Parts: sequence; structure tokens; C-alpha cells
Amino acid sequence: MDFHILESSWLFQGLSAERIKELFQGIPSIIQRYEKDETIFQPLETADRVGVVLKGSVQSYKLFPNGSQVNVTVRQAGDIIGSAAALSVQKKYPSGVVALEHTEILMLSRDDFLRLLKRDPHLVENALFEISTITYMLQQRLELLSYHGIDQKIAFCLLTQSAQSGEAVIPIPGSMTKWALMMNVSRPSLHRELKRLEEQGLLCHTPALIKILDPPALGKLLRR
Repeated sequence: MDFHILESSWLFQGLSAERIKELFQGIPSIIQRYEKDETIFQPLETADRVGVVLKGSVQSYKLFPNGSQVNVTVRQAGDIIGSAAALSVQKKYPSGVVALEHTEILMLSRDDFLRLLKRDPHLVENALFEISTITYMLQQRLELLSYHGIDQKIAFCLLTQSAQSGEAVIPIPGSMTKWALMMNVSRPSLHRELKRLEEQGLLCHTPALIKILDPPALGKLLRR
């Protein structure tokens, strides 16, 4: 395995490929490959694995008894999946995870993941940072899903990212398709709503960027 790939992962941030290779001594480094829509974790499956996304992207989703599905988060190359569930008391994956495209994942057993963390304090710090970031993202997702209108969801995403970055120009996260998945709306509906907001002078957008033109008007949508 080329351990240079792991240098860009949140879990191994600040560590060289040589150091990462040392940490993996005696720990299997198994790379599993998944095609689009292939299941990685089943909902409520025993959480006995933790993955590091090396290539591609994955979508976590929540199924409800009435048959509806809510898309929770999209995880990209470098992100960890399954760590919070594997370290929880319940030891169950609360959501399912599927590949959005051809995806490669370094898959570790729960026990090997814990062994790895014990070998370097940097890994513990990075893992805590990653889990805390995921928790914060899920809190934002709950607020996002509390809005029913697509225009409200767009406004919430843009204003939240603008507040965090201090910029009025916001990059579209991943792609329009991935952004639509994140907001649990269809891509055509998202595109139509962006066009309508642009015609109203609230924003302007390109395939990769959105510029906020009227923040107060976007904020007013959230109070509707």
C-alpha cells in the first residue's frame, strides 16, 4: 500500500508517510472497492469496522418506518466513516452508507482502529477532532432539514458558510448533484430554485461558485 495517500486524511494529518507506515506494523491495511450505489454499512448493522475514504465519495442515509429516506452526509476522500458508531456504547451504525461513485476505502476492524489510536497521541487528537466535526455537521443538518422550502435550505447553507468563511462567494460543495443530495432535494429542483433566486437579485451563480448579493433578503427567507 502507498502510505502517502493517507497523508491527506484527517486521521493522519501531521504525520509523514514513513511514520504512518510504522504505525501500521502488524495491522492489516485492507483496501475495499465499491461501485456506485453499493452498500458499505447497513443501518443498525454491528459497528465493527472503521473506514478511511481513499478515493471517491459516500453518502450516509437514514430510513424511517414510513419508507421515507433522508440523506445525512456526504463524505469525501480523506474522511473517516463509522468511527463514532464503532466507539459508541450501542456499537451499531445508526445510518446506512452507500458509495456515490467508484470508491476505495481503507477498512479497519474496530479493534485494529483502537490499536492504531493507542500508538500515537496525534491519532487520538485527530480522531477526536474528526468526530467532533461530524457531530457539529449533524447539528447543522438537523437545522437544515427543519426548513421545508428549497429556497430556505439554499439560504441556510449559503449564510452558514458565509458566516464561517467571512466571504460572500461560496463554493458549491462537491458538485450540484452532491449539494442536492445533502439538502435532500432533486438536482433539477435545486437548479430551478437557484435560477429563481438569481432572477430576484439575491445571488448569482456559476457551476462552481455562488455569490451572495443580498444577505438580508436571504435571511428573511429563513424567518418566513
